[in-house]
Amino acid sequence: MFGFNRQAALLDDESVYWMLDVFDWALANFNGRKLQAETKLIYPNNDYFPGKESSVEGMAALIFTQVKSYAGITALPCDLQNETGVSHAVPPESGPVELPVVPDSKKWVFTYHTHTLNNPEVLIASFVHQIAYHIVSSAHHPPPGGNENWPHAAEILATVMGFGVIMANTANTQKIRSCGSCSGPAVERESFLSQYDMSYALALFCTLKNIPVKEAILHLKKSLRAFYKKSHKEISSTDFSSNDRLTALRAAWFSRHQPVSKDNG
Repeated sequence: MFGFNRQAALLDDESVYWMLDVFDWALANFNGRKLQAETKLIYPNNDYFPGKESSVEGMAALIFTQVKSYAGITALPCDLQNETGVSHAVPPESGPVELPVVPDSKKWVFTYHTHTLNNPEVLIASFVHQIAYHIVSSAHHPPPGGNENWPHAAEILATVMGFGVIMANTANTQKIRSCGSCSGPAVERESFLSQYDMSYALALFCTLKNIPVKEAILHLKKSLRAFYKKSHKEISSTDFSSNDRLTALRAAWFSRHQPVSKDNG
C-alpha cells in the first residue's frame, strides 16, 4: 500500500549484483589500480579515432590499432583477419602490455567483417569485445556466475575499460540492408547483454568514476538517454537496493578517485 507509487527498479536486483560483482572481479584480476585511476570514457568520434586510409584493410587496421592503445595492449602482437581469412598483421608498437594476458608465443587473432566499415562504431565494439574476451580468459578464477558467463563478463569488462558508451550504442544494432531488393549485408555485432543492461553498466561505471551525466550521454544514442538518466538517478539514490555492494566497491577501488578527462588523462 505504502509503496504503491514507488517506481519499479530498472533492472532486477540479481542482475545489478552480478554486474557489481563482475566490476569487482575485473578490477581484482586485471590491473585494477590502472583501470580505476586512468580509464576514461572513449567516444566514437574523430577525437578518439582520427585518421583516414585509402583501403578497407588499412582503415580496419587503423581502428584496431587505436582500440589496442586504449585497451592497454599496444605492444601485443596480433593478426587481423577479414571474414575470408585474409590476414594483415598489425605491427606491435613499443611499450608495455598494461593489462594481463594469457602467456602465449602465438599472435592473438582478431576478425572483422569488411561491411562493418559502413558503421565504424560497430567495428570498434567488435574489436573491443574480442580484446576483452581474450583478457578475461587470462583470469585465474572464472567470472561471477561461472564459466558460461565469459562473453557476458567480457562486455562488462569492456565497460570498465572505458568503452561503455560504444558497447551500449551497439548492443542492439539493427540490420541495415543496402536496398529492399538486393538484401545487402547486415551491419551489426553479436551482443550478449541487452542495450539496457549495457546502459545500466555504463551508469554504474560513471557513478563510481564521478563522471557527470551530461558528459556520458554526449555520444549515447538518443533512444538510450532517458534510460541512462533514470539508471544514474536510481544508482545515486539512498534507496538503491545494492547500496551496500556499491559502497564496498567504491571503498575498495574508487575512494580516492578523481574524475579523468581526455585533456588531463
